[in-house]
Amino acid sequence: MANLKEVRNRITSVTSTQQITKAMKMVSAAKLKRATNAIIQLRPYANKLRDILAQVSASVEGNDSPYTQDREPNKVLLVVITSNRGLAGAFNTNVIKTTNNLIASKYADQFAKGDVSIIAIGKRGHDYFAKRNYNVIGNHNDLLNNLNFENVSQVTEFIMQEFKEGTFDRVEVVYNQFRNAAVQILTSEQLLPLLPEEKKEDTVELDYIIEPSKEKIIEELIPKAVKIQLYKAVLDSNASEHGARMTAMDKATENAGDLLRQLKLSYNQARQAAITTELTEIVSGAAALSNG
Repeated sequence: MANLKEVRNRITSVTSTQQITKAMKMVSAAKLKRATNAIIQLRPYANKLRDILAQVSASVEGNDSPYTQDREPNKVLLVVITSNRGLAGAFNTNVIKTTNNLIASKYADQFAKGDVSIIAIGKRGHDYFAKRNYNVIGNHNDLLNNLNFENVSQVTEFIMQEFKEGTFDRVEVVYNQFRNAAVQILTSEQLLPLLPEEKKEDTVELDYIIEPSKEKIIEELIPKAVKIQLYKAVLDSNASEHGARMTAMDKATENAGDLLRQLKLSYNQARQAAITTELTEIVSGAAALSNG
């Protein structure tokens, strides 16, 4: 059985760790509220913009936008969104696993030829792929420290320009979609080319009054839709990160509490054993003196 000093030191250490995990949980909860509000406010706009673009594009014949050209995916770009910090459970690991599975299942031939490139948003993802000699062409860790539409748009404009010039034939984004604080859905979406969605049977087609023309509207809407799509993915990942960290720190706090109870039980057992030993020695000594 461990001695009293060792058990006391462990109790002190676990107590300090529990205080840290409690503080991190509270910080993540506060950040989660702001991140959740941001993604909830953006989703209706993004979904409606996508619906309008799909309906208008379907009514225009011969749409020749460079961002809708569906080419053979000989060169692929993957935008991987992770976080800059750890202590968020399996948040970053799951994104990395999903990226590797996507490469293995869809782009194994391109990867073998070196035609799969990665833009990493988040330090954790960048460090993983850079250390394993993936073709990482972009590192945007600072984006998460100052997250706004303008900064994300700069990344999107670079991606759109590269796709337009034919550097890449397909662009996909891998991220955690926010459902709630405890649930994040791993998602892989095609960012470019922007293809029209399949019509559903119960979809009601609306006849929009458009000025100046449908062609001009499509020309303006497609770049904006691509930017909004990536911005929504980054906001989803940001909210998911705080939710995952809050959940992980809550679980860590509970585990620390369980460990503290076990350590205190061990401490009391060790203390009682020490007291019993001392009493036995005192009684034995007294008996020896009386018999002597």
